[in-house]
Amino acid sequence: VILAAHVCSPDPSLCVFEGAAEVRLADGGRRCAGRVEVKLQDQWGTVCSYSWDMADAEVVCRQLGCGVALEAPQYGYFGPGSGPIWMDVVDCNGTEFALSDCTHEGPEEVYCLPSENAGVMCSGFVRLVGGNSPCSGSVEIYDRDQWKAVCHSHFGAKAAEVVCRDLQCGTALSVHGAAQLGEGASPVWDRELQCVGNESVLSSCPTQASRHQPCTHGNGTHVTCTWFRLVNGSTECEGRVEVEVLGTWGTLCASRWDLSDAHVLCRHLGCGFAESIPGGGHFGSGTGPVWRDSFHCDGTEAHLGQCPMTALGASPCSQENAAAVICSGECWAVLQSPAHHMSVRLVGGGSRCDGRVEIYYQGRWGTVCDDAWDLADAAIVCHQLGCGGALEAAGSARFGEGSGQIWLDGVNCSGAEAALWDCPAEAWGQHNCRHKEDAGVICSEFMALRLQNSDGCSGRLQVFYNGIWGSVCSNSMTAETASLVCKQLSCGDRGYLKTTSRYAKLSRTSWLDHVECGKSNSSFWQCPSAPWHPQSCDDRREEAHITCNAVPVPWDIAASDREKIRAVGGKDGCSGRVEIWHRGTWGTLCDNAWDMRDAEVVCRQLGCGSAVYALGQAAAGEGTGPMWLMECRGAELSLQDCWAQPGDSGACQHKADAAVHCSGEQWGWETSLGAWQGAGLGICPA
Repeated sequence: VILAAHVCSPDPSLCVFEGAAEVRLADGGRRCAGRVEVKLQDQWGTVCSYSWDMADAEVVCRQLGCGVALEAPQYGYFGPGSGPIWMDVVDCNGTEFALSDCTHEGPEEVYCLPSENAGVMCSGFVRLVGGNSPCSGSVEIYDRDQWKAVCHSHFGAKAAEVVCRDLQCGTALSVHGAAQLGEGASPVWDRELQCVGNESVLSSCPTQASRHQPCTHGNGTHVTCTWFRLVNGSTECEGRVEVEVLGTWGTLCASRWDLSDAHVLCRHLGCGFAESIPGGGHFGSGTGPVWRDSFHCDGTEAHLGQCPMTALGASPCSQENAAAVICSGECWAVLQSPAHHMSVRLVGGGSRCDGRVEIYYQGRWGTVCDDAWDLADAAIVCHQLGCGGALEAAGSARFGEGSGQIWLDGVNCSGAEAALWDCPAEAWGQHNCRHKEDAGVICSEFMALRLQNSDGCSGRLQVFYNGIWGSVCSNSMTAETASLVCKQLSCGDRGYLKTTSRYAKLSRTSWLDHVECGKSNSSFWQCPSAPWHPQSCDDRREEAHITCNAVPVPWDIAASDREKIRAVGGKDGCSGRVEIWHRGTWGTLCDNAWDMRDAEVVCRQLGCGSAVYALGQAAAGEGTGPMWLMECRGAELSLQDCWAQPGDSGACQHKADAAVHCSGEQWGWETSLGAWQGAGLGICPA
């Protein structure tokens, strides 16, 4: 979240923000239309529509990545809103990157009623057309004042995830070629999307010139996003949970269905909060397929598509074990629900089942102090998250330091509690700790993936499950599965499956068999497989070995860690473009996949505290020398402990240099940070 400070002229009623104040559109029915709201001093407020015009609306659309402005409604067109009126007499010239860059009157001199707030209708950046709903169809992008079709060869599963997220349609279930586009239906977009997959809007994805043959309308892209419904209940807010996949409605298996998942679904359907999740075929049996995918929500997500999802190792499921929910049916009641009011999650680990413990309370996420933290406490967290038992109770900010409130201290669970907040502890918010004492856990269902070899990009495929590394059997495995493994391990985009031809009895653990990844899977954990079993195969000829088409480059270890990294272009050594020393040359990092976990490691190595912002698009200026792709988990002591490989000159150029801003004592760069954020270049923590 980016907050801004006021900087005022001699006339105190005329102020601008230092930095880019966060903006959103509310009550417009879609992300790119609604009442303009600005966040300042941790509070959302509105903008007065006096003098509001298309130039102002254009800036809002640009800041949100919503295309161009179509209308600039005034006088509370989208409802009155609430909170303070932060801005009045806004005067943009239309070229600014953020609304807070425009001249305006400050909140001290506002003469405006709440019903006179400003609104915006933007074109949006992406849409799905020709399908049976706004969440299914051929992909089109708004470019240079017209909608253009997107070629299938320029598009992938990660981009599909971002499209569905951008359109608030949940998660992508399929992406495939769309030959049904009519010739001349619209122009064809001539660029390729290079999405990481975690972007909130498609306009945040890097693009590059097409490396493929020219695209035609016979090679468009069709995306289908997830829809959910409740059936066989006495009201529309209760029933058996069904999911539409590729046009077919099927029942969701209840094997991992819990109240947190149900809360998210109820809220998504406009049905308040979940009162109960009845089992035993309470709402009858369905007739379609049974989807074994498991959602792992913490209860605060906007829809199930934002929750982590797994299918790997799922057991067979019948219609009699269908997920179901009874929702309150009253939207306001969600605020009354204690279960909704508090949630727990693990952050900064390698999966949803390991990481720093964070609790959602009173509308904010906060951490837990490691004083007296032990396996009994960790076991409650693991059980609450459906992550099995506790393998380790970690302390001393093993998974990185959190931020904000420290909610609990002196936790002393007996092991019988249903939730962490049921355990004896100090009063909420009462502690004598700092974030360097944040508690963490590693649960038995923490899962990790590796290729067992010295280079990490070839060798025996293994998964870590229930505290043990085990092999993966090759039965039913295809090159598509092997390639997905390589992509997930950042070892290139293509993998080659190998097996041995010599028989030998397999005595070590082999966790999985019949792993079948498809084009719609963006993670190995989403692929269907046979259930978890420690002896999934007993013949070494069945063990999967994979060789990827890229290998990591070893780091030069001649210099000290401190000498291998620097921040350049800021006003001190704790901010600026990130540069690394390798084999006698300084080089930069590509912002492709650059995020807060990577920035956290940089700040730790620089001795500059924790990361405040991870910035891209050469926010601190363009560097020189070689470029590197880097991926960290966030808990490493230095970048030299992270995976790295040389940047592809096609995808990584110095205009994509990564930068960082740490929380160290030497701030001194408020003006330059304001300029960067004013340009809308921040990649900020949620």
